[in-house]
Amino acid sequence: MTSDRRRRAAPGAVLALIAASCILAAPARGAETVSEPAAGPAAEAPIRVEVVRAQPRPVRRVLALTGEIAPRDSLDVAFPMGGRVLSVSRDKGERVRAGEELARLDAIQQEQALRAAQAALEAAEADHRRAQTEFRRQEALLERGASTRVRRDEARRAYFVARAGLERARAELDRARKALSDAVLRAPADGLVIERLIEPGEVVGAARPVMTLALGDAIDAVFQAPETAPTGVPEALEVTLHPLSDPSIRHAGKVRRISPLVDPRTGTVEVKVAVEPPHQGLGFGDPVRAIVSQTLPERISLPASALSALGRSAAVWVADPASGRVAIRPVALSGFADGRIILESGVEPGELVVVAGAQLLYPGRRVVLSEVTE
Repeated sequence: MTSDRRRRAAPGAVLALIAASCILAAPARGAETVSEPAAGPAAEAPIRVEVVRAQPRPVRRVLALTGEIAPRDSLDVAFPMGGRVLSVSRDKGERVRAGEELARLDAIQQEQALRAAQAALEAAEADHRRAQTEFRRQEALLERGASTRVRRDEARRAYFVARAGLERARAELDRARKALSDAVLRAPADGLVIERLIEPGEVVGAARPVMTLALGDAIDAVFQAPETAPTGVPEALEVTLHPLSDPSIRHAGKVRRISPLVDPRTGTVEVKVAVEPPHQGLGFGDPVRAIVSQTLPERISLPASALSALGRSAAVWVADPASGRVAIRPVALSGFADGRIILESGVEPGELVVVAGAQLLYPGRRVVLSEVTE
């Protein structure tokens, strides 16, 4: 009986529970319904960004390089033959005059060859005199009929052979003298020894440089510039040079030569700057720093903080004051200078470019513009 009563009451309990849940879920009278804000850029508050007005202006490019002092004209001197170095007469930093001895090779073999050539010449001269005398005697005898034409012809042939032998002996003597003189290395011109590459007792080969001479007083500052650095730099451009040992000293110079070739090993271009006299305080091999200033045609330049990226291209954010929105614009860069970017194209004069706050931007975002002066 009790179990039947419980089964009959079950449907009513279920209905009561449903009604109670509906009452709890219904909003109270007078309560407001709160909805989520709509997602999207239109619902976001505009942010404040700093902008500058793009204006063309002259661009001053400053290029700083470090190089070393080198002679304008230099010459490597070497022995024309190989041998053992007997003595070295000059050292690095010494001045030499044309014809002065620089170094000497052991010349025992050359001296022996010279004495042998002198002895051979004396023998050849004696043979030549004897053959000449015999030829003249046979000529005289033939005229008087006391000799035959065959003997006269033999005497003449012997004379010609002796004369050729004399010429050959003289040539051998000249070669022996030249070989002996080649054992002494002499300065070909006035100059300064800037490099000594041999020591006494060392064996050197023919034509191997043993010393380097600086000819004349003109000097250059030689620099290895990046491949793109010399682009558009005219020759004869004035340069200021500072020795690294004393940056307060200034020397004037002019760009004398820019190599048209790129060194394949270093990827650099050689730039030579002629140093104007006087050259006090500068020596060969001294490191110097060159500062090159160049004024380029007017271009739009912006603070480096304006630079962004669009894919693989450089870009800037351009603001429209009428709509209060921004757009990203790809640009072509001409270069960099003093914390600024120089534009080749992409921005027109008078446009507003974002220089601060770009990290929070996306195309079409509303902004509040705060124009700053440069």
